[in-house]
Amino acid sequence: MKKFALVIMITFQLLACGGGGGGGNDTGNGHQHPQPNNPGSNNVTATSVTGEECFNGTAGDYPCLNVDMISGLNFNADASDIWGWQDELNGDDYVFLGLVNGTAFIRITDPEQPEFAAFLPSATVASNWRDVKLINGHAVIVSEAPGHGLQVVHIKDLVNRSDGETIAAVAHYQEFGSAHNVAVNEDTNFAYVVGSNTCNGGLHMIDMDNPHMPAFAGCYSGDGYTHDVQCVTYWGDDGSYLGREICFAANEDTLSIVDVTEKNNPQLIARRSYSQRGYTHQGWLTEDHNYFLLGDEFDETDYGVNTRTLIFDVRDLSNPIYTGDFRNTTNSIDHNLYVKDKHVYQANYTSGVRVLRHGDMAQNELREIAYFDTWPQNNSAEYNGVWSVFPYFDSGLMVTANTDGRFFVLRPDLAAIPECNDALDNDADGATDYPADVSCGSANTQFEN
Repeated sequence: MKKFALVIMITFQLLACGGGGGGGNDTGNGHQHPQPNNPGSNNVTATSVTGEECFNGTAGDYPCLNVDMISGLNFNADASDIWGWQDELNGDDYVFLGLVNGTAFIRITDPEQPEFAAFLPSATVASNWRDVKLINGHAVIVSEAPGHGLQVVHIKDLVNRSDGETIAAVAHYQEFGSAHNVAVNEDTNFAYVVGSNTCNGGLHMIDMDNPHMPAFAGCYSGDGYTHDVQCVTYWGDDGSYLGREICFAANEDTLSIVDVTEKNNPQLIARRSYSQRGYTHQGWLTEDHNYFLLGDEFDETDYGVNTRTLIFDVRDLSNPIYTGDFRNTTNSIDHNLYVKDKHVYQANYTSGVRVLRHGDMAQNELREIAYFDTWPQNNSAEYNGVWSVFPYFDSGLMVTANTDGRFFVLRPDLAAIPECNDALDNDADGATDYPADVSCGSANTQFEN
């Protein structure tokens, strides 16, 4: 087992900018890098951190289960949201990390040696809330910084960048000022800004078909402030809405479901609350679009419950049903969660990244199979530790960051607990594990079919 160590200090001189400028450098593929304005300077440092295997329940100083730490970076700026991009042309993987003073772009093509490739300064001033997503070949960034709007970065501008050099946005949409979050539907090329100073805090819809010229498309303001949202082209069991664009919104006190197919006439389908409600924060659909998993940010502190994942049956969109919850053994506050295949990746502040596997969701089946605790000091219900997690790299890597600026590259071993030995009915056939499930040749069979 390798010893935890800080190995390299790299200091980057970053020039602050307010947006794109003229001209640019050719990347070699015909794309011109926009040049940043240079009104001043801003120092950002990133310190490389070596990885650690998860052995006997720890990886260096970090408690773990079936997750290895591959590497990391320590930034000298607080961090918030995280997202990622796979460059299929060049084979590079990138991470987008919101920092208090801008957005860092990290290349993890060699996951053992992450590179701080580029930096986009905040459009206005610093803020602890910065959110970033990917749509139509561009990163889109919002912040609660006053007057920030939506910054748009061409991902080609990350190619051949190094040493954390300052880049510029190719577009700056200013039909709103501050915002809490941005969601995207990559199928339709629409972005959905929420928690802004427009649309009553609800869905501010932007056509990103031409990312260099984002265009206002419509508002949904009928249910008030939206804290976070997932918008999809719906393919779940409710045939009335098949193929329509549906948003599942965390609206402070309800899960609210909105049909946004017609941007000039969005319609509320349903809204649903639940027991022991604190603050309806964020959630994600299972891949079949039949269940929605939701996190409440205040229930752990308001009601003294353990970390809780709420389960909604949304097979009938006009009648979503709160069916129950999964309660972990920790006390930490849940923040953001995402679903990939049968696994739920959760960023739960002081207890770090937790990976759940879901079985038969009609039976509320969830089980924790892996975790990496990035905040070993405690698992208390307080706002330290991780903010979010990105699990969608084809390599199986996941990335996360603590709010203090500590960035982690992690590799979960999802096969460590086979489906035929996980106490879940993974194929929803009424039989669980070996030998009850006839598709399981042994307890070590990886999948129930």
